[in-house]
Amino acid sequence: MKPITALSLLLVSSYIANAQSPEKPDENRFTKVVLQQKLEEPMQFQILDGGKVLYAERKGKLKIYDPATNKMDVIADFTVSREYVSKTGERSEGEDGLQGVILDPNYAKNKWIYIFYSPKDVSVNRLSRFTWAGGKLNMATEKKVLDVVVQREECCHVGGGMLFDKDNNLYLSTGDNTFSRSSDGFTPTDERPGEAPRDAQKSSGNTNDLRGKILRIHPEPNGSYTIPEGNLFPKGTANARPEIYTMGNRNPWRLAIDSHTGWLYWGEVGPDGSNSSESRGPRSYDEFNVAKKSGNYGWPYFIGNNQAYRQYDFATKKSGELYDVLKPVNNSPNNTGLKVLPPAESAMIWYPYAASEEFPVMGSGGRSAVGGPVFHKSDFTNAKYLFPAYYEGKWLITDWVRGWILAVTLDENGMYKSMERFLPELTLRGAIDMKFGPDGSLYVLEYGNGYFKDNPEAELIKIEFNGGNRKPQVQATANKTAGALPLKVKLSSEGTTDSDGDALKYEWKITKGGVLKQTFKTANPEVQLTAAGVYKATLTVTDPHGAKNSKSVDLVAGNATPVVKFNFTKGNSSFYFPASIINYAVSVTDKEDGSLADKRIPASQVSVAINYLSEGYDMTVVAQNQNQFDVSAQYAKAKALIKKSDCNACHAVDTKSLGPSFTDVALKYKGDKTAEGKLTKKVIDGGSGVWGDAMMPAHSSMSTAEVNSIVKYVLSFSEKKTAQKSLPVTGSYTTNVEPDQPNKGSFIFRAAYKDHGTKLAPAQFGEDVVVLRHPYVLVNNTDNSSEISFNDNKSVAIAKSKGAYLQLNKVDLTDIKQIEFVGSDKVSAGKIEIRIDSPEGKLIGQSSVKENGSLNTVANIEALKGKYNVYFVFTEPSARLKAISMKNL
Repeated sequence: MKPITALSLLLVSSYIANAQSPEKPDENRFTKVVLQQKLEEPMQFQILDGGKVLYAERKGKLKIYDPATNKMDVIADFTVSREYVSKTGERSEGEDGLQGVILDPNYAKNKWIYIFYSPKDVSVNRLSRFTWAGGKLNMATEKKVLDVVVQREECCHVGGGMLFDKDNNLYLSTGDNTFSRSSDGFTPTDERPGEAPRDAQKSSGNTNDLRGKILRIHPEPNGSYTIPEGNLFPKGTANARPEIYTMGNRNPWRLAIDSHTGWLYWGEVGPDGSNSSESRGPRSYDEFNVAKKSGNYGWPYFIGNNQAYRQYDFATKKSGELYDVLKPVNNSPNNTGLKVLPPAESAMIWYPYAASEEFPVMGSGGRSAVGGPVFHKSDFTNAKYLFPAYYEGKWLITDWVRGWILAVTLDENGMYKSMERFLPELTLRGAIDMKFGPDGSLYVLEYGNGYFKDNPEAELIKIEFNGGNRKPQVQATANKTAGALPLKVKLSSEGTTDSDGDALKYEWKITKGGVLKQTFKTANPEVQLTAAGVYKATLTVTDPHGAKNSKSVDLVAGNATPVVKFNFTKGNSSFYFPASIINYAVSVTDKEDGSLADKRIPASQVSVAINYLSEGYDMTVVAQNQNQFDVSAQYAKAKALIKKSDCNACHAVDTKSLGPSFTDVALKYKGDKTAEGKLTKKVIDGGSGVWGDAMMPAHSSMSTAEVNSIVKYVLSFSEKKTAQKSLPVTGSYTTNVEPDQPNKGSFIFRAAYKDHGTKLAPAQFGEDVVVLRHPYVLVNNTDNSSEISFNDNKSVAIAKSKGAYLQLNKVDLTDIKQIEFVGSDKVSAGKIEIRIDSPEGKLIGQSSVKENGSLNTVANIEALKGKYNVYFVFTEPSARLKAISMKNL
């Protein structure tokens, strides 16, 4: 028998650990469920028994969502302060308002809820208790618990996170209430007379002030509170508030407590500086923090992993020594507390605008750390959607700008061990609060992607986990969504799937105004609607285990969709050629309104536009309003880049947000020939000062070409935006743009008409869009192939056998006289045949073979008109092709 060695024991223990380690669940076991949409600046929420959700909107409304009725009701409307005043007296939208709501731990018995809000008539942020047992909130039940005195001049950073621990202590986060945008992205410690609003030493660094803190109090039945043991400063400490649990916070956001350890976790929003400075200090970071006990988390003297700022005289612009992490000293004249502060605690996770070397999975770009819950299975009882054991003890965090959720694995000491994306395909839009509900689902409140406005994408969602049988994934479509009476519609469930492979039952319900009209129990029924109005066809799909899911499609009966058609009477309708003349005639027919032909539809009501897009086209950009072509369509690439980046968080097209509007920027630099280069550099490097004190972060992860594309788009707003005059419904157009690059550029022909609607059926919109593509077609842009292999970058097609082919669908062959094959290699007695309708269809042309065996790259083709599926058939294997070029010579 072999002796047991230390190595053997290590291998055995490692095997056991790995065997017991839970596997990561498949992503398709998680389902995103949208509960409510188009919310109005939602801030924080709480989940009640039965799945009801109570949430606060910054503008003052307290609302409740009831899943039983799928409705949101207003239960209170607080009159709140939402503005701040600048040094010049200008009023601007600020962060104050209705910040949060939380239920008392004994709510089931005492019916107490706590509200944190900004009263209109006094400069405080107030924590109050109310009694609420359902229905409307009785404002007369308010008991003021705590006031946080704030400035309403040049301020921001409110905090507002609230939670209770197992001892019924209430934690409340407060921001530093300091205007930091005049500090060049570094720490705001301006000690000059009259500059207290710009000095965070008065708040975060002040032991005698409640701002820039996480407070911990114990609410009492009479509406007062007591101080629990273990706060940062014992009761009776001179010049120190006993409510303080952590200090040195800039803008602590959503709080979470690990139910197993009692440790406190939160996200911390940092300043806006992109670059470090030897004379000032480190670049800025957002943080995710943990407090195992009370402590000082460093702001405004330290950031990230205790990186120190330098002392700085804002009057003389001279720098001094680095602040001492072990003994920070607050000598500001705005400080009313202790001068010597507790040693600074390091952040657990810190990340800049640029990609983080320590935490690369966090990506790059704008940042706004939010935080989230620590998952423990034991926190739930009979939860229907309980997350799997893989997430046990993990901290789920999110970021308002970046939109991801990360699962952070913590070690036995509650510190960072690793992190990974949770549901990588999920991108949130302004996640502002996130917590688990009693049903085990992860609920997320999305504010949307713009400051201080009602974002249409704001919504309340939950993410359900199903460890057993999974819900069907439903698709519901109709072959037409509007029409005259009687309206016959073919409904389709095509695309509906079940991850478990179950046999599914289908039920369609047709309702009008909420009243059930028809029911079908087949997958793809045909519906006939005989009365005018708007209907909803809802498909519910159920598996054998009772799991169900639904999706709806709206139907409009009594008003047919106009039929709009671009007819080409001369020229090719698939490709454009230099200096070619295209004659067109637009036809419009509408069952109710008439047609262009009978003149009941005036030509002036039909919108006709032709545009050239140098970078190809995006049909979502081509879509436009009835009487105005989107003149910015050429900037489709820039719009896509803006959508992917953090630009929309701070800028809007024509209204001021955190930063200036795109229109204001464009007008400021109108006529400046150097603006494009200057702004491209500024966007990449970051900066401030031109538009006040707001700091724009660096975008160093974006290429110069990408940023330049965005800048060109922004500068285009200096041009007066007027509706483009519609072209005539019958006319001639010359394609006077030379094809510049292979496979680049498109002409977009579009005609549109919106009918007049009826009393019972809304107006319908019809359009026809014809895209004339570049006549040089790369092989990887063909529509289909058979027996073709491609090289690594898909730039060369290689015939694997005789009869291999490439295919182009519905190609207009009008005026095409030759087809050139680009990049063909030598073949032995081989040809490329051009056939229509099928690979064995009519032969309309072929390449010829020269005496030396090389391929003649130009093939003459039979004169044809109309559209065909065209096949390019290789008669011998091994031929190599890069592109197919259409010619009208």
